[in-house]
Amino acid sequence: MRAAFSDSLVALAKKDPKVLLLTGDHGYALFDAFRKECPSQYINAGIAEQNMVGMAAGLARMGFKPFVYGLAAFIPVRVVEQIKLDIAHDNLPVVLLGDGAGFVYSHLGTSHQSTEDIACTRAIPNLTVLSPADRFEQTLCMQWAYECTGPVYMRMGKSDRGDVHREPLQAPLGALLPLHEQAGADIALIATGSMVKTARELLEKTLPGASLYSVPAIKPINTQALADVCKQHRLLITLEEHHTDGGLGSLVCEVSSTHAPRRVLRIGVQDRFSHGCGTYAYLLKEHGIDVDSIEKQITAFVQANPK
Repeated sequence: MRAAFSDSLVALAKKDPKVLLLTGDHGYALFDAFRKECPSQYINAGIAEQNMVGMAAGLARMGFKPFVYGLAAFIPVRVVEQIKLDIAHDNLPVVLLGDGAGFVYSHLGTSHQSTEDIACTRAIPNLTVLSPADRFEQTLCMQWAYECTGPVYMRMGKSDRGDVHREPLQAPLGALLPLHEQAGADIALIATGSMVKTARELLEKTLPGASLYSVPAIKPINTQALADVCKQHRLLITLEEHHTDGGLGSLVCEVSSTHAPRRVLRIGVQDRFSHGCGTYAYLLKEHGIDVDSIEKQITAFVQANPK
């Protein structure tokens, strides 16, 4: 995913000299190709993320297309006020890139774990929110972000769980991407980001008769398409490496309650911080979002909601 991100960014910058990359003293190896190919379009703003967002707003007003990169714990969480007032209020075309979303920076503790970024950004007017699952969705989301005339936040999971698609994608902004549509399926798995790969494993292991959809665009989303998925399935299961409140699960509940009320199991991070410090795999297990823990949650959910 990071290679796809770098390749897309370099290609956009070479095509359009108005594309700029701003980084808060992060991503050195990641941006080797960008600095080599487009050195005059690279700005290291230092460890001053709030100032960097203000710089991006000013550059956007001057006709540039700034891409602002940082860890998801800092972009957007540290700079929510600046995103709201400097960028989103005036609908400026700034792309905010939050790398390492979720528990990827596991050993660095709570300060570097970002499980609230979708909730923070969803509530900001004018702001598009993207959450790609693999390199193909990453490339698609980069194109969406470039084409947006207003601000964008893109959440990137550095863990890179592997491909969920087999080929490059073309889809309009807000589309749900079907990975397995089963006619007459009782259950729909709806996942975003790193959890799409997990959902695919569950589909093969536990729920072979279910449907599976990936959601690379949290906001905007094709509400009618999501409502149709709700109507076509009796039970809905959402999966995200994010707090269960304010993210994909909340979005699905909001749409379902209006268009097709359904039972929804929201799988994600519960309302607490990490108790321990360890590997990425350890934290997924601690928070109950590893494959085995999710399988138990789904089994209990299905048993509690018989046909």
